[in-house]
Amino acid sequence: MTVLKIVLWPDPRLAETCAPIAEITPDIKTLAADMLETMYAAPGRGLAAPQVGVMQRMFVMDTGWKEGKSDPLVCINPMLQEVSEDRVDNDEGCLSIPGVQARISRPAQVRMVWTGLNGARYVQSFDGFAATCVQHELDHLDGVVTFDHLAAEDRTALIAEYYGR
Repeated sequence: MTVLKIVLWPDPRLAETCAPIAEITPDIKTLAADMLETMYAAPGRGLAAPQVGVMQRMFVMDTGWKEGKSDPLVCINPMLQEVSEDRVDNDEGCLSIPGVQARISRPAQVRMVWTGLNGARYVQSFDGFAATCVQHELDHLDGVVTFDHLAAEDRTALIAEYYGR
């Protein structure tokens, strides 16, 4: 496995919508393994393909590994099926915007469908931090970063913080 270079904001690829993955090839399986290796090395809890310069609809996540409860997940062509009306505010970090935490409001629970590396279709509900992580990584696949969720004043302040680091 290889640790890949993480694309940093404001790279224009982070603002692009990713293409669906038509077939799970050996290259896709290698990319997934490399993305997990990269995420752990960063160290993060989620990483989307455009964050390593690959404009395809895939992300990896492992929300429990830092607490010793590793459960890596590879999500190919993920889509939300349902989102709760209840919302939660969290401080979100991003491996492509290092050193910056943005307060983001998101649905508290989501139901997602995706394809796994084995070609099987999965459906699962996520809540708590996992729901936030799923939504954050899905945003990357649609060309959205945390800054895009903020009011103009907050966005300007955090961008200044990012460039001042």
